[in-house]
Order: sequence, then C-alpha cells, then structure tokens
Amino acid sequence: QVQLVESGGGLVQAGGSLRLSCAASGIIVSINAMGWYRQAPGKQRELVAVITSGGNTNYADSVKGRFTISRHNAKNTVYLQMNSLKPEDTAVYYCNTIGAWKSWGQGTQVTVSS
Repeated sequence: QVQLVESGGGLVQAGGSLRLSCAASGIIVSINAMGWYRQAPGKQRELVAVITSGGNTNYADSVKGRFTISRHNAKNTVYLQMNSLKPEDTAVYYCNTIGAWKSWGQGTQVTVSS
C-alpha cells in the first residue's frame, strides 16, 4: 500500500522560505517521476514541480526560479524548497506520482502573508 506523507508547511511572510518533505512508503521515489501539486481554495489542483527518475526537473512558470524539487533516495523522500514566497503561493501542497496517481496524502498547508 502506497503512503505519501507531506510535512513542512506553515505560515510565512512574503519573501520567506519553506522546505516541504514528502516521505513515501510502498513506492520507490527514485524510479518514479514524482511531482509536487498544490490546491488553493476554490481552485483546481495544479502541478508545480516534477522530478523524473533520471533526475531531470521541470516547473510551472509561476514558480520557476523560486522553487526547487529534489529527492533523497536513501530516505525515499521528495523535497520542495520554496524561496521568495508570494501570497499567491498559499495552498495545500501534495506530492504524488506523475500520471497514474497513488492515494493522496493529507497535504501540508502553506500560508503566505503579505
């Protein structure tokens, strides 16, 4: 059974930073394309960052240059370093595979105040 547990969210002022973690079990993150998604109130869930099995990364235009996705293979964990945060980054953040989604975790709330 796949379990994805997100953590690291919180309340931060605009311009601040947070690092999110996604601890995975039942799936090996290093051989799967993994992504960070976010869902703001009243909006659809959107994909913001991807890391492929080969380690290539891609980002949504809205976060490019500010967010960095990475993974620690031995810890089977995916990270999202978020810098220069903006109020529009406020959302619940989730990790999951790309394409054939596994069961969603509870997510981690990120709130950016202006």
